[in-house]
Amino acid sequence: MNPSRLLTESLRAAPWGTTVAKVLAAAMEAAEPGAALRRYVRREGDLLLVDGRPYDLAAGQVFLVSVGKAAEAMARAAAELLGERLTAGVVVVKDPPHAPIGRCTITVAGHPLPNAQSVAAAEQVAATLAQAGPNDLVLALISGGGSALLSLPAPGIELSDMQALTSALLACGATINEINCLRKHLDTIKGGGLARLAAPAALATLILSDVVGNPLDVIASGPTVADPSSFAEAWAILGNYGLQAQAPAAVRARLEQGRAGQIAETPKPGDPLFARVRNLLVGSNQQAAAAALAAARAHGLNGLLLTSYAQGEARVVGGLLAAVAREIAASGQPLARPACLIIGGETTVTLRGAGKGGRNQELALAAVGELAGLADVALVALATDGSDGPTDAAGAVVTGASLARATALGLDPAAALADNDAYPFFAALGDLLLTGPSGTNVNDLAFVFAF
Repeated sequence: MNPSRLLTESLRAAPWGTTVAKVLAAAMEAAEPGAALRRYVRREGDLLLVDGRPYDLAAGQVFLVSVGKAAEAMARAAAELLGERLTAGVVVVKDPPHAPIGRCTITVAGHPLPNAQSVAAAEQVAATLAQAGPNDLVLALISGGGSALLSLPAPGIELSDMQALTSALLACGATINEINCLRKHLDTIKGGGLARLAAPAALATLILSDVVGNPLDVIASGPTVADPSSFAEAWAILGNYGLQAQAPAAVRARLEQGRAGQIAETPKPGDPLFARVRNLLVGSNQQAAAAALAAARAHGLNGLLLTSYAQGEARVVGGLLAAVAREIAASGQPLARPACLIIGGETTVTLRGAGKGGRNQELALAAVGELAGLADVALVALATDGSDGPTDAAGAVVTGASLARATALGLDPAAALADNDAYPFFAALGDLLLTGPSGTNVNDLAFVFAF
């Protein structure tokens, strides 16, 4: 990514702003999905080598399924490798594609809520894979966002039920692991369901992770992975957030039937279904964070990757990072200036107000007061997919001058935070990160810079 696209008003005004932008750009480039796929997949004649394991492309048909925010780039790289051996493919994306992809059909579907196109795409995947036999190969390319983009509600569950439940879980601050546990027990393509559709063909799945810790069964709700969770766990999650009574009636009924053993569980580890299935992680938040760290050090900064497991309320994490920035400024701990401290992961937001924003913007907003007056310090919060919450921003930038600039414009960061209204606040300052869709998704990154 061109670093200039990452320069906000505050960064343009600072002599070190370009350095910050270059560090951010390095992280985004490391998460490029086509390059991630090519690191693990190559072709030698009619052999497709997936992390060294050979698949004979001449033995039968070859089908491609690519779904998620990185679906276009991953599918394009795979289609170029497969060439004439690709029989057919289905690609499901959030944003309109840049160009056709080989012998693939492309569907633009809903995110963060599934829509009718999500269901139509899942039905098309099912129809395509119904052609696959024991001599065939299915190549699945899975990335974050796939849970909403590809949806095949279980019998008795309507699309509107999935939409209502997902909205409620997002609003109450449920983690992606919790949301996807429920999805896997309400949707037949998730929790190993795609593996069932692909059988008896060989199935090779390449996964770009958008989940903290990279649990393969959670990413895009694990469509090709054995599911260790249960109906009982899914029901308990609703209870933890006080949603059991208000969940759609069909959802409650299915979960109750599953808990009673009246509905078969999702396929578990050890199931013979997965004998011909291989799941391979090809890209993650750790890789993007490591690339940012290397770039920071190359530009003369003292760098530290603190964690790639950051979770919790965005405003709490933002306050903590602001406190770390103050510590760096006061004592040179845990890093001496010039410094770049990095964390990766994914925070959550519990909606209390009616404002507009996303978790990265809220994280940044929570730091405005704590950073006030610090010289040559910046906090940057960045969604690697280029879209933070239901907005067109990837995140935001805060400096020691942000509070004074906001006050001069009549803006109150505390009031904005109380209303979950970070987007207008940073838009007025010119400090939204407006990268546009990145075509990838490996969680979020937050940076503390001190020069």
